[in-house]
Amino acid sequence: MIVGMKQVYYKDLGLIEYGDAWQIQEALMKKGLDVKASWYNNAGTETTHTETIDNYLLLCNHAHVYTLGKSGHPENLLVNDTRLQQIGATFYKTNRGGDITYHGPGQLVGYPILDLEQFYTDLGKYMRNLEEVIIQTIAAFGIQAGRLQGATGVWLDADDANKARKICAMGVRSSRWITMHGFALNINADLQYFDNIVPCGISDKKVTSMHKELGQHVDEEEVKQVLKNCFETVFECSLVNDLVTQ
Repeated sequence: MIVGMKQVYYKDLGLIEYGDAWQIQEALMKKGLDVKASWYNNAGTETTHTETIDNYLLLCNHAHVYTLGKSGHPENLLVNDTRLQQIGATFYKTNRGGDITYHGPGQLVGYPILDLEQFYTDLGKYMRNLEEVIIQTIAAFGIQAGRLQGATGVWLDADDANKARKICAMGVRSSRWITMHGFALNINADLQYFDNIVPCGISDKKVTSMHKELGQHVDEEEVKQVLKNCFETVFECSLVNDLVTQ
């Protein structure tokens, strides 16, 4: 860890059920919110305090699951409960932003729980920085990506409407500047599962993966290590192993 840099606790949750990962995020956010609440007296005036709020980056993989954002449209899930059971997938309505997306094997999911008051109080900048982490990560594997105007996430050939395709979806929630939820990078994901939804509510764009773009299986552990380095660079922080969520 570099002395003087912000510290972010890192935890690899491995393969974890979506609901269990959601509960961990909620608990860590509540922990931070409780600390912030303790800083104010009954009159709502901030008092002198020394307790700080911890920041986290959780990485994981999920079994097949579709998640719908709080402002999403249920009709963008194109299959019924019976079909979900047949393909071994579950469905969650969540409290993040954005519409519907898919998580599954071969995909790296990241959940930063950050107190943005320690970084910058700008959600737009936060989203652009999350995108930048992914852009830098996949660039290390020879994939050039960017942003699509009017949309979140990371895209390939974003300047060509006929070729633009998403490789990483994003959706977050923030309360009193503490974040949760995050990003999902398609590495070796089975893209057929996206056929069961209108990804992120965008019907005229396709999704892709590092595997598809490179024409070969990609080492997911290598991607994870590169992403951690890029996260440290973009967010000007040091990741340290987290024992709190074990």
